[in-house]
Amino acid sequence: MLRSLDKTEGFAQQDEVSVTEPTINERAWIPDEAAGRRLDAVLAECFPAFSRSRLQRWLKSGELTVDGASPRARMTVQGGEEVAIQAHLPDDGPVAAEPIPLDIVFEDASLLVINKPAGRVVHPGAGNAHGTLQNALLHHDPQLHAIPRAGIVHRLDRDTTGLMVVAKTLEAHAHLVEQLQARTMGRAYLALTLGTFTAGGRVDAPIGRHPRDRLRMAVREVSGKPAVTHYRIEERFAAHTLLRCRLESGRTHQIRVHMASIRHPIVGDPLYGGRLQLPSGAEQLRVGSSLSIADVLRGFHRQALHAETLSLAHPVTGETLTWSTPLPADYEQLLAALRTHREAIAADEAGDGRWRP
Repeated sequence: MLRSLDKTEGFAQQDEVSVTEPTINERAWIPDEAAGRRLDAVLAECFPAFSRSRLQRWLKSGELTVDGASPRARMTVQGGEEVAIQAHLPDDGPVAAEPIPLDIVFEDASLLVINKPAGRVVHPGAGNAHGTLQNALLHHDPQLHAIPRAGIVHRLDRDTTGLMVVAKTLEAHAHLVEQLQARTMGRAYLALTLGTFTAGGRVDAPIGRHPRDRLRMAVREVSGKPAVTHYRIEERFAAHTLLRCRLESGRTHQIRVHMASIRHPIVGDPLYGGRLQLPSGAEQLRVGSSLSIADVLRGFHRQALHAETLSLAHPVTGETLTWSTPLPADYEQLLAALRTHREAIAADEAGDGRWRP
């Protein structure tokens, strides 16, 4: 049995995070039965509240010591060594708690699953100091001040909708981060793309920062980080395809970049979508009494990307949990317009004279 003693942790609990960083002070002793094993593996068992990558960073910085020294992570332990942590959790600066409504899909003592709306930035950054998901989370549960970035372990782009998981404890945070790194967390997205596909497939292309435009990402064969997106056809339209995409990795703008790289950009994508392309007859055919298909497509001013399904192992019980959330209304309206267009083309091909572009 691994032992951990003299645990003291100081965290700011007020509505705005203090400039004092959250501190960690812990000690543990490596048991004799761990002799012969690698240090980094044993440390993860001594301190399950923290991810292996965080423990290794502290080891390199000297904030984690073994018998007063900072050995290499792959060192073989002998058993009986004292491990001490005197470290700071990263501080993101003052982040105010703000009474912003949250669409909560699931919540217990360890997890919070949120259905994020379009237009909501996940955490504060340049030009977005307020109104973010992190601001909302800190108001919903002030205890999240004690977790890095209020427990956010992955993010969605501002205008991507759908499911995100938030950790409510340090233990849950470490567990979820490890699931992401091990690629065992399941994330499925619905992406409406330009053009038609004959079958599903896979995009395996490294992604890095665009060489000239720092706001964009790009496929970078040499300097990019590995990225894999699997996709299958969910629904076909005359000039568009609704895909279900599954991520192996989680690079910034991954699905958007990958779809654009195979010349099937996501509809409405302001960065990677290029010029709006209208299907034949979109100006003439109307949805209801007023809007044309073209009007609906022109009025969709964000990427048609929705994080529909999320699955993970609960960090405490180990149970596999899965959640799904329906498409938002504007996305549903977009698909309804394309279905109307598809049905009109099919009727015309059947020769009933219902519509001709």
